[in-house]
Amino acid sequence: MAEDPSSGRAAREPAMTDVARLAGVSHQTVSRVLNGHPNVRERTRLRVRAAIEQLGYRPNRAARTLATGRSQIIGVVAQNSTLFGPTSLLAAFELAATAQGFVVSVRRVRVLDRRSIAEAVEHHREQRAAGIVVIAPTAAADEALAEVPADLPLVTVDGDPERSAALVTVDQEAGAALATRHLLDAGHRTVWHVAGPSDWFDAAGRLRGWRRTLEEAGAEVPPVGQADWSAASGYRVGLMLARMPEVTAVFAANDHLALGMLRALSERGRSVPGEVSIVGFDDVPEAAYFTPPLTTVRPDFDTVAVETLDVLLSRMSGDGSGSTRRTIVPTLVERDSVVAPPA
Repeated sequence: MAEDPSSGRAAREPAMTDVARLAGVSHQTVSRVLNGHPNVRERTRLRVRAAIEQLGYRPNRAARTLATGRSQIIGVVAQNSTLFGPTSLLAAFELAATAQGFVVSVRRVRVLDRRSIAEAVEHHREQRAAGIVVIAPTAAADEALAEVPADLPLVTVDGDPERSAALVTVDQEAGAALATRHLLDAGHRTVWHVAGPSDWFDAAGRLRGWRRTLEEAGAEVPPVGQADWSAASGYRVGLMLARMPEVTAVFAANDHLALGMLRALSERGRSVPGEVSIVGFDDVPEAAYFTPPLTTVRPDFDTVAVETLDVLLSRMSGDGSGSTRRTIVPTLVERDSVVAPPA
């Protein structure tokens, strides 16, 4: 650390707020530049980079400059699960946080209920975590957060979009609308839906987006095929749908459900996409290698992670100028599982 010649004391290292002040931007913008976020104007990016170089700011010192004076630890609460969405979110957040000099401590819980979430949050508080992120995709997990002290720097990922709290989430309804509209635009009269667990906010949002898109198009809204997130449950629902010749298009709530359906339809002699078109959700790495390669909706987990860290940094520093709610719009990845319906 350099010495301040006028005082004889060691000068403090420049902080993110110093970079923001010199560049004339918010510290959230500095964070986005450091994390390579695409939604920053090139002129602004260059100005921030110039300020970083002028001050000699080192991003891995960011945690030490927080106004809270707490540790460099960020606590994360997540379900002990191998589900693609939550696992991908966690991995992306760990990368984003460690790039900023934080140590990420993950507390995994077996079930997402009130007691487990409360105990995990309390564990991170006892460890003097600077801030906490809770991946709370179910109603039970979100309810537990209502008891967390308001002054605790905490951000929920994939929680209840109706609750007034710091939240970063994927726009599930918009993603479902992309999938449903794509099938309708291909010429299908309606789209059937295989939904995920009803207590998951992701599944509920995708269900709403599917239904709303059909209603706006004046299309019939078929009965919902209820499932969990597994390929096995997609297979079971797929066997039922395979017996129904009126089914020509299906939106599956995730790619694993779509995979199970592909197997069931194949076993029952229904070709995909010749007789039935399918769109999934998540864009798992294997989706491009399904037979046929699966058209699906891709959530941008990297952007979710960067925005989550951005909101958490704002709460940790006591800066209330930035938005504490961020919604990331997913994109449609077109492959070979959708064609026009059979004549």
